Amino acid sequence: MNLANTAFVIIASILVLFMTPGLAFFYGGLVSEKNVVNTMLSVFIMTGVAILLWVFLGYTLAFSGNIGGFVGNLNHAFMAGVRLTSLTASHIPVGVYSLFQMMFAIITPALFVGAVVGRIRFKFLLIFLVLWSVCIYYPMVHLVWSPAGWLAKLGVLDFAGGTVVHINAGVTALVLSAWLGPRLAKNTPTQHYNLPWVLLGTAILWIGWYGFNAGSALAVNGVAMQAALTSTVATATAMVVWMFLDIWTTGKPTLVGVCTGTLCGLVAITPAAGYVTIMGSVAIGALATLASYGFIQLLKPRLGVDDALDAFGCHGVSGIVGSILTGIFATKAVNPTITQNGLAYGGGWHLLGIQLVATGFTIALVAVMGSVLILILRRLTPMRVDATEERLGLDQGEHGEQADYTVGLSERLADFHPDQELYAPEFKGQLQRLQHPTVQSNHNNGN
Repeated sequence: MNLANTAFVIIASILVLFMTPGLAFFYGGLVSEKNVVNTMLSVFIMTGVAILLWVFLGYTLAFSGNIGGFVGNLNHAFMAGVRLTSLTASHIPVGVYSLFQMMFAIITPALFVGAVVGRIRFKFLLIFLVLWSVCIYYPMVHLVWSPAGWLAKLGVLDFAGGTVVHINAGVTALVLSAWLGPRLAKNTPTQHYNLPWVLLGTAILWIGWYGFNAGSALAVNGVAMQAALTSTVATATAMVVWMFLDIWTTGKPTLVGVCTGTLCGLVAITPAAGYVTIMGSVAIGALATLASYGFIQLLKPRLGVDDALDAFGCHGVSGIVGSILTGIFATKAVNPTITQNGLAYGGGWHLLGIQLVATGFTIALVAVMGSVLILILRRLTPMRVDATEERLGLDQGEHGEQADYTVGLSERLADFHPDQELYAPEFKGQLQRLQHPTVQSNHNNGN
């Protein structure tokens, strides 16, 4: 065991886990007051469900054996027979690598929750999470990150989850939104519950993303350093570009816009983080932000698909752009383990072609499989809450809770009368004295 590498990946795993409550704050701050609890719970419950799923079926379907290059087998279901102390190529235990991958299995389904908040039944979402993980996510992990996977053998570059995580979650968000239908109040601007939460969630996600991207080097080395640097620079670029786009189009910079741009930069650099130069990360951050902003502002209204918090516009679009641009900006000078340079570094069109094939394949697989799962599941349980519950809010309708209890307290205080008012006759003399100009003046002067 390499102690430095092992400690590094354990810390990275904790950082990736930290991203899920960060996402809960990000989404929870963006939604309306009546759907805060439902949104945050829908994100955070992924931790428990996805961890158990990974132990029961995830690891074995992703990394045990190989069936047609698409999925693993069930030889290590419930982690049976897995030698957790055996070492990987970077001399970390298999158990630690499994822990790291487990955290990815948590955050990925949490990402698409933002598309369907305020109208999807919690029960349907939970069952869909289980089926989606088994039928889509674990096969995608095998395809890209297992040495026996078809896309891995094809030569796709996905350093930390452009296809496996972001395109996957983004396309799922779009598919769920399309089948679910628009919100009843789609055309009514949402009053965000808590903008400081949005900033807090963004900051937590950015911090956690170092575990996501730098941790994917699986070792303390130059590639991890490069991934940390490119992740930082691409994110800063995206943040600033989105702010200037807001100023250019609306005349005002917005906190929601800056936080959204930040997330686009983090998403876009994910597949390329350990393969590109710092200036390459600037280009990726800027181009992905332009694409996401253009989709959200121009194309999304014409599609008629109600992706409530722009999960596809952010994760899907920026993930697609980042995956494709990896084929342009990847270079052996940064990571000598890759077999060929990208288009911008004299490697020709071959790597770009591979990235295009992998990106298109991921979009098609997730769209088709996601639709099939939804069609089957809708026959078994209702997908959408009824109109009455949607108007009431899913916090009360689904959970019987509310985020801001001071609302109820303020209503009760409105009916509260101080003792002076309730017992005015008894305090008549004192009240007159307090209202006397001389007494009031002395009181104001501190006498």
